[in-house]
Amino acid sequence: MNAEDREMLNRIMEFADEVMPDIDPEKVRISEQIDKLRPILQTIAMEKSMPVEDVFIKYMDLATENAIEYDKKVKDSMQDIFENAPSPIKDIR
Repeated sequence: MNAEDREMLNRIMEFADEVMPDIDPEKVRISEQIDKLRPILQTIAMEKSMPVEDVFIKYMDLATENAIEYDKKVKDSMQDIFENAPSPIKDIR
């Protein structure tokens, strides 16, 4: 993800945190979530001379990419922890 994409994703995520701080995505319909994001999506669309729908699609792609990156970092961290952890079984001789 390039710096411009990262900045766009961060703007949308920060806006989402402001307008939907305690939302449970499993319980709130997607259409309601999109309506709450519409102001920032429209702002970015105007700045980039893009249709709002394209900004939304780009946001979804970036959010997916971000989730995959995060998952990989967590898995790598867990693997490091387990590979470098001292063994609880000591060689008794």
